[in-house]
Amino acid sequence: MKIASKVIILVIFVIILVAIIVYARGYRPDLTNKTISSTGILAISSNPKAAKIYINNELKGVTDTNISLAPGSYKVEIKKDAYTTWTKQVILKGELVISLDALLFPINPSLSPLTNLGIQKAISVDQTGNILLFSQKNDQEKDGVYLFQTSQRPLSFLPPLKLLLLKKSLPADVDFKENIQISFSPDYKQAIIEFNNKYSYLFSTEEAIQDLFTVEAESKKNLLAKWQQEKQKNDSKILETFSKDFAKIASDSFKIVAFSPDEMKLLYQADANLNLPLIIDPPLIASNQTLEQRALKKNGYYIYDKKEDKNFPLNENFSKAIEAVLWYPDSKHLVFNANKKIAIVDYDGENNRLVYSGPSEQSFYTTTSDGKIITLANFNPEVNELPDLYLVGIK
Repeated sequence: MKIASKVIILVIFVIILVAIIVYARGYRPDLTNKTISSTGILAISSNPKAAKIYINNELKGVTDTNISLAPGSYKVEIKKDAYTTWTKQVILKGELVISLDALLFPINPSLSPLTNLGIQKAISVDQTGNILLFSQKNDQEKDGVYLFQTSQRPLSFLPPLKLLLLKKSLPADVDFKENIQISFSPDYKQAIIEFNNKYSYLFSTEEAIQDLFTVEAESKKNLLAKWQQEKQKNDSKILETFSKDFAKIASDSFKIVAFSPDEMKLLYQADANLNLPLIIDPPLIASNQTLEQRALKKNGYYIYDKKEDKNFPLNENFSKAIEAVLWYPDSKHLVFNANKKIAIVDYDGENNRLVYSGPSEQSFYTTTSDGKIITLANFNPEVNELPDLYLVGIK
């Protein structure tokens, strides 16, 4: 009897274990056909949380959750009151888990003033979180070049706005209304600033400038060449973290525009017509299903995802204003200017959403490390001659 009991317990244990494994792999009982059929799983999350999940226009619950479905094609929509809608068409296969992470943005973002200078020009120091501001209101004690550090929090002991140079230290004929050209060093700690196509100076982008350092034409040329070499070395170091095959193609045939903040994706321009071979062969299962493009066209812009070995073409509208396209801090989205309106799109080109269409000057915008947007705007032009920085709260 004892042996029989042990055998029964063992059989029950095995049956339960098999049932758990089968369930975990996505198999579910089909009561209609009296069979067990395989299903796929959609793991759906969102920011903010508790957004409604619609699958083929039918409410299925709220994020964050897992939903088991029979194999097939599904339209997934993530909706939340007062937020933009996120949509994705997916093809679900049995025993596979597809993860979907939707980032939603408020329809009515908040606005907060950041400066009260009167800004003639604002230039983002790439994606460092710093902004160079040129203020000119005919006030000799305040007009000048300022550094605004978006990383500084309101309760920080260090103020976000720092005076780098008073305008009265520059030649009298320098006018911030005229052309200002800036070239940054690879570490963004220095910059060559050229005023009025006439005066060139080497600036620190971190500390107040005590003495102006004039850069002559030949010195400027040599310094810019040196900075370009350093940037190429830095880019090569990052490319070394990609596969050898891709790194070689990128080095030979790509113009690198920008790596994503996490350095897992690359925005680049192809220098020639070529076919990008599969780096991960066979391709990963349950990866991003957006249609990719591996037949590259010369001068076309693309985004390559190292983790999934996926290559997506950049929308033609983005390509026309490529210098104004920014990586969003999460490395999953791009920020761009759409006719003086700020929009954010998934890195694979889907879910193009307008996040700010209010007043904006000089088409200037940048992002903060926590996902907000800074723009240059003037909400009271009858009183204020010049705009100031505003924080657009989209998260």
